[in-house]
Amino acid sequence: MAQTNQKSKQLSDVEEIRRTLTRIAHEIIEKNRGAENLALIGIRTRGVPLASRLAEKIGEIEGREVETGILDITLYRDDLSQIASQPIVHQTKIPFDINDRRIVLVDDVIYTGRTVRAALDALMDLGRPAVIQLAVLVDRGHRELPIRPDFVGKNVPTSKQEQIIVSLQETDDREEILLTELD
Repeated sequence: MAQTNQKSKQLSDVEEIRRTLTRIAHEIIEKNRGAENLALIGIRTRGVPLASRLAEKIGEIEGREVETGILDITLYRDDLSQIASQPIVHQTKIPFDINDRRIVLVDDVIYTGRTVRAALDALMDLGRPAVIQLAVLVDRGHRELPIRPDFVGKNVPTSKQEQIIVSLQETDDREEILLTELD
């Protein structure tokens, strides 16, 4: 069996991620003229803690609580048959009505746009928001669908032989963004 070597370069550490999320929170507030009628929904897995952190920062800045939810897109994926014969479906938890709300979908990395398309389909099955915006920590390019984030932490042009790995304290017990190249 051939062995592959990975070369990794750290793009962001814990402090850079914190500053990036603070900036995105300010951009969300500015674009939405405050936090009224605003809710953040994280796409499983790493979008969930990012949405929670952003909601907390927006709440601190605006002095009001911002509701958050969790969206599982497993059954909406267009590659479902390729990833597993028995996919593991997690629970979607959105404890508020999304109708006529300003929704910000949150994910860690946008690549082809297919995850976001699946999230939009899942969200539309739950109601009709006034507007849906997209916030991502990293945009690595290579879109296959006409989807563009409204809020981007970092633009990192990559090759298809590279991968962006986001590690968050809540899910991975460490905090960093890596660019990994497979040999």
